[in-house]
Amino acid sequence: MINTFSFGSYLPGDSPLHRMDPRAKLLLGCAFIIIALVAQDFAALGVCVVFVLAFYGIARLPFGKAVRSIGPLAVIAVVAAILNLFVVQGGEVLFQWGFVRISEAGVHQCLLVAARVLTMLLAMSLVTMTTTTLDITEAFESLLGPLSRIGFPAHEVSMVMGIALRFLPQFVQEFATIYQAQVSRGAKLAESPRRGALRMLTSLMVPLFTSAFRHAETLSLAMDARCYHGGAGRTRLAPLRYAPRDAVACAVVAAMLACVLVVNGLV
Repeated sequence: MINTFSFGSYLPGDSPLHRMDPRAKLLLGCAFIIIALVAQDFAALGVCVVFVLAFYGIARLPFGKAVRSIGPLAVIAVVAAILNLFVVQGGEVLFQWGFVRISEAGVHQCLLVAARVLTMLLAMSLVTMTTTTLDITEAFESLLGPLSRIGFPAHEVSMVMGIALRFLPQFVQEFATIYQAQVSRGAKLAESPRRGALRMLTSLMVPLFTSAFRHAETLSLAMDARCYHGGAGRTRLAPLRYAPRDAVACAVVAAMLACVLVVNGLV
């Protein structure tokens, strides 16, 4: 799964989604997250899933690759689901041991939250797959630009976001390389966590953080050698411009919101 992780990676293409303005894609991605949170049941959430599948079809991207790309991030959905499983109570009690209680409402909410989080991850993975890191950085800077009037470092924050997104797949690959190197040296990383958890964590995390600091130092030296002084006076070869296709995408997302609200009212 580590080797197939590609969240944050750009897949070249010439689909309408690839040609959309990155600011529109970011805003519509945030709107999709809100719509997914508005969905109150599986039927309404199913509407969001149908639209996500349609978007992947329009972008001509392999859906299987998207599923593999969010594999390591699925732990977010698992943690959120488990929390709701034990916190939400209602209906018939299915299991009880001491203060631990699992009810029908908890199971329903657990599955709903897991499906909602996975759907949102798939939607945001679509944004990163159809948008280059440079475009995402410029979109963040443009959207945060009004805050710079009150002293907010919009350019610096956008660059940090872009760098983090760009190096995410690389760090995952570094982790895979370190893991294989440690195994080749005879490290028993698959042994019981109760016996070797600390040693396993140290043998993987220490080299990984060392590599991360080395990459950060190399990047800072490269930026300093190029006399980087922030975004002051910086121009763009291809300024961002909204196009009619962005308005069409907004209309589609608005239609999705209307469908979700209608299904919520029918359930």
